[in-house]
Amino acid sequence: MGIFSRLNDIVNSNINVMLDKAEDPEKIIRLVIQEMEDTLVEVRSDAARTIADKKKLRRKIDLMAREVTEWERKAELAISKAREDLARAALTEKHNLERDAEILESDLQELEQHLTKLNEDIGQLQQKLDDAKNRHKAMVLKHDTVSSRLRTRTKLHDDRINDALGRFDGIEEKIDQMEGKVDAFDIGRDRTLQDQFAELESEDVIDDELAKLKARLKTKSE
Repeated sequence: MGIFSRLNDIVNSNINVMLDKAEDPEKIIRLVIQEMEDTLVEVRSDAARTIADKKKLRRKIDLMAREVTEWERKAELAISKAREDLARAALTEKHNLERDAEILESDLQELEQHLTKLNEDIGQLQQKLDDAKNRHKAMVLKHDTVSSRLRTRTKLHDDRINDALGRFDGIEEKIDQMEGKVDAFDIGRDRTLQDQFAELESEDVIDDELAKLKARLKTKSE
């Protein structure tokens, strides 16, 4: 099973559970991103192990190649010493090593193909993860903006605000009524003796100020 098929099964399984619970859509998106990140870590770990296995296998093949060369040298030495039996044994060892080396070369090719596929999957998964994160950021920003507008509109159309404003109007009306009652007390009432004397004293102050002003102006003109 490929990593995308496995990831799809995991994500769909979790999403179905969350949908059954009527979970928040943004929470579902965060879950998808988390599953992708976890899968990416797992795939990269698999790639690291594959690279390590490849290096180990390459070292083993190189060692076998040196052993093949050594057995060939020994076979030549045995022939030069007229020891055909030893030469035959050496060539047999050489042949066995070459056969095993071919098997390891085949395994190495499979590892390289697997590693190539892993690299492709990692690249695609990383691209999908980056895209998901960018879309999630845009969605969160849009959600915050819409939520703010919704709160503002809700307050503007809140009946409690209208009721409060209506109460302000009623309070202003009551204040006007109280002010009218105060003014009404002075309508038709005769001035008291104290009020009359206060008015006379005020007139004397004005007359005095007027006389002083005329005197200053006369002095300036002379």
